[in-house]
Amino acid sequence: MITNFDALVNHALGMGRKIVAIANAQDRAALQALLQARKIGLVEGILFGDESQIRAFLEELEAADPQKIQIRHCTPEGEAVREAVKAVSRGEADILLKGKVKTGVLLRAALNPEDGLRTGRLLSDVFLFEDPNRSGNRLIMITDGGVTIAPDLEQKIQIIRNAVELAHLLKNSMPRVALLSAVETVVLDMPSTTEAAVITKMNQRGQIKGCIIDGPLALDNAVSPEALKLKGIPSPVEGLADILVPPEIVSANLLAKSSTYWAKFRLGHVIMGAKAPILIPSRADTPDAKLLSMAIGAIVANR
Repeated sequence: MITNFDALVNHALGMGRKIVAIANAQDRAALQALLQARKIGLVEGILFGDESQIRAFLEELEAADPQKIQIRHCTPEGEAVREAVKAVSRGEADILLKGKVKTGVLLRAALNPEDGLRTGRLLSDVFLFEDPNRSGNRLIMITDGGVTIAPDLEQKIQIIRNAVELAHLLKNSMPRVALLSAVETVVLDMPSTTEAAVITKMNQRGQIKGCIIDGPLALDNAVSPEALKLKGIPSPVEGLADILVPPEIVSANLLAKSSTYWAKFRLGHVIMGAKAPILIPSRADTPDAKLLSMAIGAIVANR
């Protein structure tokens, strides 16, 4: 099992360079991420957008061997995005990376039924952070804090399956999934608890495979064996969740960001469910976070 980010990056490097298509690539943050990953041998790039602006950024960032980086001049923004998505769909590139474009625009192009990256599955963002204080597997996922606003029962099942797929790619053959709520008992007026109970039963009956699911669980019971013991709650997750599934996008997004802004944990994230991994780094993400997201994307692309 890959239990920390250093091992994850080494595993990705062992798969050979992947090709990243950057949509509307005249974006300093995206190019900086690409160059950092390129420097250690993780990826190579195809850049779609305004060629003169892209070359100016590459010069400013002192790119090594810039002549070896493919640039495909595409304007306006919509055309650059479409061409980047097509390159991934055709197999010319392995990973789609957001450049100077809104996430919604990129995802709409990725979901185009003609030449997008649709698979029939729901797209969901899987956020991965490393808890250095945890023994064993230090990598914990939070999902979905980036795509589906208020998932219904069926969408939550698909969100879980996307995260479980990533866990399997990281060689965690039976990840523990905690369905989060404010309490650990079923409260009929709280849909997050009733849906968690249904999904837990589906897992017990073999309808959701490849993982161990329990819920509803409050956060402390999901990540602390001590809290679980003190409260006397029996749980197959045992306070050692590998995947945390909050009820909706707001709580998932807040939980994910608190892990880095307060706890200062390392992070990366990837959108699962498409033909190829999609990366939507925030401008506020650190260079390390962008590199780790590239590494996660490389592993997903190699499935």
